[in-house]
Amino acid sequence: MNVLVADNPARRRFEILVDGGLAGFAAYRVRDGLIVFTHTEIDDAFQGKGVGAQLAAGALDQVRERGEKVVPQCPFIAAFVKRHTEYADLVVEE
Repeated sequence: MNVLVADNPARRRFEILVDGGLAGFAAYRVRDGLIVFTHTEIDDAFQGKGVGAQLAAGALDQVRERGEKVVPQCPFIAAFVKRHTEYADLVVEE
């Protein structure tokens, strides 16, 4: 399985491509210089295969590389950060 997580700023979302096809996305908005994750969707064909976790990690890694912070309003991203404390430093509480 070839996986790529890429930011698509025109659509305001991080997308995960599996073998070249869109498998899911994490939508966001930018507010006061923060990335506010609002919603995550994974295609049914990829449920339970770790694709959501790869999307969350890839998106958060890119946010870190850019020196930005996040507000995880999306329950999926919030739960991922809670389970993976190595990303806790990226979170700004509202």
